[in-house]
Amino acid sequence: MITKIGELMLYVNDLDQSANFWTEKIGFTQLAEHNEGGMRWINIAPTSTTETQFVLHDKKQIAAMHPEVPLATPALLFYTKDIQKLHEALFNKGIPVGDIVEMGGSLTFNFPDPDGNYFAVKNS
Repeated sequence: MITKIGELMLYVNDLDQSANFWTEKIGFTQLAEHNEGGMRWINIAPTSTTETQFVLHDKKQIAAMHPEVPLATPALLFYTKDIQKLHEALFNKGIPVGDIVEMGGSLTFNFPDPDGNYFAVKNS
């Protein structure tokens, strides 16, 4: 039986640029950096929890070592307690955020990462 989601793997073009985006602009914490067997990856998570983490992997390395792995990033939905404050903070850091809109009775907006992947945020 599956009991939780532990890690979400994000395949990125530039590990350092992506780690910087998630830590400096979004506010995640870098938990670890690994360099084993010629592969490098970085674990990050929201500062409020480490139960679910992102693991940033180099797209080119994964494609070369495991060509069967799909490299597309799923659309992910984050939750926040203060959507207006987060929207303004990301905008002030130069992140191209979408407008805050109401969907299904909740406020939401979206933003891209440096690779152009789509992420959404919903008021919790």
